[in-house]
Amino acid sequence: MVEVEVIDTSELGNRSYVAHDGQVAVVIDPQRDLDRVEAVLAAAGLSCGLVVETHVHNDYVTGGYELARRNGVPYVLSAAESVSFDRYPVEDGDRLAVGSLSVEVVATPGHTDSHLSYVISDGDGPPAVFTGGSLLYGTVGRTDLVHPDRTEELTRAQYRSARRLAAELPDEAAVFPTHGFGSFCSSNSTAGGSAATIGDERIRNDALTEPDEDTFTARLIAQLTAYPAYYAHMAPLNRQGPSAADLTPPEPVDAIALKSRIAAGEWVVDLRDRTAYAAGHLAGTVGIELGRQFATYLGWLLPWGSPVTLIGETAEQVAQAQRQLVRIGIDRPAGAAVGPVAGECSYPRVGFADLPTMADGVILDVRRNDERATGAIPGSLHIPLHQLLDRLGELPERKLWIHCGTGFRASVAAALLERAGRDVVLIDDDFGNAATAMNPQA
Repeated sequence: MVEVEVIDTSELGNRSYVAHDGQVAVVIDPQRDLDRVEAVLAAAGLSCGLVVETHVHNDYVTGGYELARRNGVPYVLSAAESVSFDRYPVEDGDRLAVGSLSVEVVATPGHTDSHLSYVISDGDGPPAVFTGGSLLYGTVGRTDLVHPDRTEELTRAQYRSARRLAAELPDEAAVFPTHGFGSFCSSNSTAGGSAATIGDERIRNDALTEPDEDTFTARLIAQLTAYPAYYAHMAPLNRQGPSAADLTPPEPVDAIALKSRIAAGEWVVDLRDRTAYAAGHLAGTVGIELGRQFATYLGWLLPWGSPVTLIGETAEQVAQAQRQLVRIGIDRPAGAAVGPVAGECSYPRVGFADLPTMADGVILDVRRNDERATGAIPGSLHIPLHQLLDRLGELPERKLWIHCGTGFRASVAAALLERAGRDVVLIDDDFGNAATAMNPQA
């Protein structure tokens, strides 16, 4: 039976895999911070025999090219992909041997034109299929990243690809997708869980339970939501053969340099939690709490290529942020300041229970359109967070009470709006509490 080690990148909602026979490994869709992959190989006493990509990724910068180079092994990618480096080109039906493992290439277009899945077996027990952005847990990968005009075409291809895998593989085959654990590359909410088989997917996956292609296609397209702006830069970087990630500490920045950078309009990002940031921070900074969503939203909002300076309470906090950023192609922070933050500015942080006493201002909802459609506070304004900087002129010159679904995005919006000179209040609460707060007798 094929052994599989899972490398979870929860911050981007993705997984990479090391499939092996106890001696030689195939690494599938590795992230750019390769020390994690190398640690898994070393701990299991494995040599890297092959690196494979299911597709040219749109949501992160791959580490596959560099890993293959370091180990002197083939870097496997679809022959149909246009890239600027040498690779081992494969197409549907090809088979590769790595140690005692057999790797079969299966074309599964939909998420991208040249998407591949890899069926790996050792002749003893059921195979494992690595499905990338094709068959996910309970759903499939999104189909609108290549070009909006091709979304329907690729959605139909995605449906057929998922059904091909289900038709050609046994129920016992283990399924290992790259996306679907919070990634915006998923087309819909996934079924969750950490493992699944083809048999599991036959009874729960929307591409396999919906017998009508037209109905599936219409429903999937209707469910597609906004995705991060930085995605536009990922595939071009991946086609160039990305270099190794540089995780050495950024240049230290003192208080005078911080003030100078802020005055110049540069992004100085405070990594502290939103409670600490609201209580006190440097004027002109942007508070983006370090956590699972940090890189996604910084990459989404930061003008691409702009310098970014980090402020962290500890060097480890800065290092964690830096690791997240290299995964999306923000290679080197312009600098970092570590230690206590002088709290020049602050703003109120409240819950939905405080809204009935609101004496002035307007409520600003920064959730996505699909979230807004499920329910909203009557009379509130709506500008999704990812559109906020382009639509500042639409906001009234009044106090802004800002909310999202849980408080994280609202905290980013509050920081951006305060930086723009607006009077803000952060509603740091779960939106599920809004209805009771607005209608206390209900």
